[in-house]
Amino acid sequence: MTPISHQQLESYLWGAATLLRGTIDAGDYKQFIFPLLFYKRLCDVFDEETQIALAESGGDRGFAAYPENHRFQVPTEAHWGEARQVTTNVGRALQKAMRDIERANPETLYGIFGDAQWTNKDRLSDAMLRDLVEHFSTLDLTLVNLPEDELGNGYEYLIKKFADDSGHTAAEFYTNRTVVHLMTEMLEPQPGESIYDPTCGSGGMLLSCIAHLRRQDKEWRNVRLYGQERNLMTSSIARMNCFLHGIEDFRIERGDTLSEPKFVQGDRLMCFDVVLANPPYSIKQWDRDAFASDPWGRNLYGTPPQGRADYAFWQHILLSLAPKTGRCAILFPHGVLFRQEEADMRRKLIEADAIECVLGLGPNLFYNSPMEACVVVCRTAKPKARKGRILFINAVNEVTRERAQSFLTDDHIERIVAAYREFREEPGFTRVATLEEIGQREFNLSIPLYVAPAISVVKEERADYNTDRLEAALGAWLRSSSELRQTLRELFEGQGVTGERSRTEELAQGTQQI
Repeated sequence: MTPISHQQLESYLWGAATLLRGTIDAGDYKQFIFPLLFYKRLCDVFDEETQIALAESGGDRGFAAYPENHRFQVPTEAHWGEARQVTTNVGRALQKAMRDIERANPETLYGIFGDAQWTNKDRLSDAMLRDLVEHFSTLDLTLVNLPEDELGNGYEYLIKKFADDSGHTAAEFYTNRTVVHLMTEMLEPQPGESIYDPTCGSGGMLLSCIAHLRRQDKEWRNVRLYGQERNLMTSSIARMNCFLHGIEDFRIERGDTLSEPKFVQGDRLMCFDVVLANPPYSIKQWDRDAFASDPWGRNLYGTPPQGRADYAFWQHILLSLAPKTGRCAILFPHGVLFRQEEADMRRKLIEADAIECVLGLGPNLFYNSPMEACVVVCRTAKPKARKGRILFINAVNEVTRERAQSFLTDDHIERIVAAYREFREEPGFTRVATLEEIGQREFNLSIPLYVAPAISVVKEERADYNTDRLEAALGAWLRSSSELRQTLRELFEGQGVTGERSRTEELAQGTQQI
């Protein structure tokens, strides 16, 4: 059987979504497409495992049915082939099959298919669901046809496409992958480490760490992934994402991280080697009163204002870092660096010498928003040479825009990561500031206070830009003048008006002198 190509896979996956266009909102595609894709993959791999077991046992079907021969159990009545035969009440049949599979795998798959409204025929008719099932039936998603890393990459492609298509809802679901790649490179996850994302969305940051180790040909199977996500469907997608990438050792929990942290040990939070996070920006609907007397001690630097929970997430993350190896990269709005209402917490945090780097990113890296964000890197045990110092990086110009999408190129990422690792100063780009200097600036971490822009370069670029515009405008005017002169000559000559012709010649002569 011919392996499925990358282009064929992308066409297959997006083809399923196009069937839903005009039927449901783009932001809801994921509720139906991801579960169907995962369901189809489970059944195809189950069949593949069955054939392998039959070959090994000389056709012994009893042996082939042993649970030990399968990663996941698929009851006969819940198999894709059975659901494909249903012509009426298709949504109900699909929902029952998925629930049966969840019950057959309670320790790994319980609740993984989410809570989509499969039986609501006003949203998805039987005909539409049959079309979706038939579309997914066109390819066999076996491991031979589609290894886990390739299907995982296709899954990530689909996540991005859904983010592109859904616009305003994308930020909660998807973080620009080039920014995630940058954050991962800065933290350098290692084999055997524990990695945590307290607001994990579809799991992209966690999986970026696995991809980082794979690129370096390092052991990744012994890395432990932990994530928490408030939205049920999104947390389910994160779990599917991990399974489809071939990852075994992970825990994705559903729940609100601030009000109900799931990763605890006794009376304290669990600690991790690496934390990557893109918390929801400045949320207002959170229980500030409960946080003020937090049983986990996450208000060690103070209680954030009701209108902005950013420092609540920040303190949660700091308390989740391992004492010796803990390090984190958090994507924040720039306001956390200078807002007056959080000044006292920021002062305490700086004085604790937890912050290692403040990185300012360029605009338009986030869906439907021109805002510029920052990445704050913290470390529980800073190297001696970095103690009492913070590296500021102004990477606002390190961004490329194509087809209405902004992203970081490999060159951008390499430049930023190199500056961070070397902890060096570069005029107009980086600056190392002491805590004393920061204190003199009232503990304001606003990047322009420490990294002055390269004004000369900016002026030269603007001068070139203005010169180009002037030359283009002058060229267009000259072409227009030439066309006008020719038209006037033809008009006056046809009418025999010599005086006007002479005047036209004067005009032409004067224009040429310009």
